[in-house]
This record gives sequence, C-alpha cells and structure tokens, in this order.
Amino acid sequence: MTDTGAAETQTPEAAPAIRVLAQFVRDFSFENPRAPDSLRLTSQPSIELGVELSARGRPDGLFELDLKMSATAKTDTDTQFQAELVYGGLFEIQGVPEEQIEPMLMVECPRFLFPFARRIIADATVEGGFPPLMLEPIDFGALYMAQLQQREQGVAPPSALN
Repeated sequence: MTDTGAAETQTPEAAPAIRVLAQFVRDFSFENPRAPDSLRLTSQPSIELGVELSARGRPDGLFELDLKMSATAKTDTDTQFQAELVYGGLFEIQGVPEEQIEPMLMVECPRFLFPFARRIIADATVEGGFPPLMLEPIDFGALYMAQLQQREQGVAPPSALN
C-alpha cells in the first residue's frame, strides 16, 4: 500500500525568458561633410562598418545593452558620409543560470535591437541624400565566440557586466 498523505509540492523552474522593457537612441550622429557636392557621386563608395556591444547589470536586477554601429562611406579622395548610432535596450532576464547571462546579453539581446538600429541608419542615409544603407543581418553568436577567443588569448577585455 502506498502512502497517500501530503503530496510533495514542487515549484516548476521558471522557463528562460527575455523581456525588452525599453529601447532608445542613446547617441546618434550623421555627417555629410561635402554636401551638396557629395550627392553627385561618380563612383561607388566603399563602406566601412563597425559593431560594438557593451552590457551592464543594474542594481534593480535589470540589464542594459548598448549596440554601437558605425558606417562610413568613402571614395578614393573623400568621406561621403559617416553615421554613428548607439542604440540601447533595457532587458529583464529570468530563469537563466548565472553563467548563461553573458551569452544571453551578448547574443540574444542584440538580435532584438538590431532591426530597429538598422532602420535608423537606413533612414538617416536617405534623409542625407544617399540611397538607403541596408545593413546585412549580423551573426551575434559568431561575434561573441570571436570575443571569447580573443579574451582567452588575452587580446580582448572582459565584457562589461557589473
């Protein structure tokens, strides 16, 4: 016979979840130093792109992530335009083990922000008189893995998680 007394109460573990609580432009700059002459391009400019991520924990248990994107269009002789955007997000991360917080912040959270940041840069280039600069999707997982390898080799600083 089995004991039908008090059943053990089990609380199910919270499923991993990321909530985007806010998105915002922290800093933005668009420069067209040669306007209006730059609007009459005779050759295709080369585009230099840059992406940086910084994340930090907050005392209230939330996390901030800044996605910094830069794009510079250059011809052989001049800079045609330069755009720099720091697009931020405020995130709540639940049900994730401590050792998985950094990968979530550096891989999953930027995936939420990127489409909005890409749109801001595309709109700015159009408003600046150029064709829209539609950035290709970014593999944040590969970027994070490269950062980990650099960190292991002593080249990259550790992520800014306070």
